[in-house]
Amino acid sequence: MQVLNISHVTEYRYAAQVALGEHRLMLRPRETRALRLHSFDLSIQPEAAVTWAYDVAGNSVATARFSGTTDILRIESRMTVELDTPVWPVFDIAASAVQYPFRYSDEDRTDLGALALPQYQDTAGRLADWVGGFIMGRPTDTLSLLRDIANGVSNRISYQSRETEGTQGPLETLDRGWGSCRDLAVLFAEAVRTLGLGARIVSGYITEPLRDGDGSISPGSTHAWVEVFVPGAGWIAFDPTNWSVGAVNLIPVAAARHIGQVSPVTGSFRGAGVGPVKLAVEVYVVPLGRDPFKSTDKMGGLFRHRQDLGHG
Repeated sequence: MQVLNISHVTEYRYAAQVALGEHRLMLRPRETRALRLHSFDLSIQPEAAVTWAYDVAGNSVATARFSGTTDILRIESRMTVELDTPVWPVFDIAASAVQYPFRYSDEDRTDLGALALPQYQDTAGRLADWVGGFIMGRPTDTLSLLRDIANGVSNRISYQSRETEGTQGPLETLDRGWGSCRDLAVLFAEAVRTLGLGARIVSGYITEPLRDGDGSISPGSTHAWVEVFVPGAGWIAFDPTNWSVGAVNLIPVAAARHIGQVSPVTGSFRGAGVGPVKLAVEVYVVPLGRDPFKSTDKMGGLFRHRQDLGHG
């Protein structure tokens, strides 16, 4: 079990005074059997009217509304979480789903809906053909097949941090052979959806990177991975960026059908000739009792990037 302090700061600086539009914030972790939220605090500069609601996927969403003008927007969330996930999880898969192909119950198929359907156009069936190469026989072990596909993404795609906005499509990632964690997550989710399996994209934090060597993600980073619904076991986490199965070291904040639905901060601004917008993001994840702004503990970490967003 780990008890962790997390700090997530997003700061926009504008070259001139702007009027901020409504902002949608997904920063509060999803509480699960393995994740307990002890405290959560949100602060925003300039002052905003904040309301909370749950979206259709059960994510906690804050809506911030502003008045007046400003040349800075700073959003900071601080939280303490208790994470209790096994390093070597055992999945109690239903007998009906132990081997692939299997059929979801009518109720599960209805509820999964679009989560089990590919979200990107692939008229030539290239992705389905690529995934088919991992199926050694019919039937085949479901969990082994999912692991093979996740490892296939890990082997095929080199991880590269990318600060530009947006996400590559799955075929684009296959063709390029590199991508960020969100690109790898989208590729894996689309891959299993070609098999008719329900998958959702998850965004959140990672406490320690598991992938070794150059290009591994920083501890304490924002992160993206995938959960696949397997009857009996429920939602199983797959992190192709780090070659891992199960939710160890993963702190989920939002889960949804499409990567664009789980962005931590989205919003707009209005201003004439305001010039480039500077964006800085800092994330700290450290053990309880340590100051996230001062800790250099190996178990904790800092993720920082600065980005010029250009003209808004």
